[in-house]
Amino acid sequence: MQELNQGVMIDTTLRDGEQAAGIVFTAMEKLAIATALDKAGVTWIEAGTPVMGQEEAEAMRFILDARLEAVVFAWNRACREDIEASLACGFEFLHISVPVSDLHIHRKLKKSREWVLNQLRSAILLAQSHGCYVSVGAEDASRASSEHFLELAELSASLGAVRIRYADTVGLLDPFSTTAIMADLTARCPLPIEFHAHNDFGLATTNTLAALQNGAVFASVTAAGIGERAGNASLEEVAAALIEIYGIPSTIDLALVKKIGCQVAALSGRRIVLPPEL
Repeated sequence: MQELNQGVMIDTTLRDGEQAAGIVFTAMEKLAIATALDKAGVTWIEAGTPVMGQEEAEAMRFILDARLEAVVFAWNRACREDIEASLACGFEFLHISVPVSDLHIHRKLKKSREWVLNQLRSAILLAQSHGCYVSVGAEDASRASSEHFLELAELSASLGAVRIRYADTVGLLDPFSTTAIMADLTARCPLPIEFHAHNDFGLATTNTLAALQNGAVFASVTAAGIGERAGNASLEEVAAALIEIYGIPSTIDLALVKKIGCQVAALSGRRIVLPPEL
């Protein structure tokens, strides 16, 4: 087992978090959350999906205009429409997501793996032609083979992507399988891995810590653990565990992070259980 990585936080409260049923943030609420995350020391903020419409794009512009210290980036499918919407907002860093499992490629998209890879290539090159940096998302990676994930990573690396997201999209991993998968992949992957967990079985935080302990560099999190279906790994829990349990130095201000969790929970109509003071 490797030494636990510091765990660079990539907050997706405003993108995957808002995909939870019944949660809709206003533009001003999104700006307030992004500003608070930045003040708390979060260095990467996934702000949303500009192609969703005018209101979403306007909120993205508000956040970009705030000139935060954090890198603020947009989520995109691998298609021209998404990329152009993000470019129109002024984003300089784009996350481009494609399915990697056979289930998503063949059953959801009804396409071939070759088609997906070609779409990704075109999307990355389009973003780069406008001077953008790119990260790549491997959707449903936990139901794909390691070789298919690595194929996607190798293509992404050859095109200049800066990292790849391993998404446990349906939340089926446990800490033991996460440990084995990450130990294998991080030894062979040409890009730093971001681990993106879902909380369907209440294991998102535990799986995220297991991933960091086995070579993953980035942790995908949300304030108050909000997110699609059962939610995502909680920013408060992951940050507190790294600092208080593992003693990992961090830029994260735990007191401010806990306030953000309470703020987001109140806006979302959710209950939140905060980590204890250790």
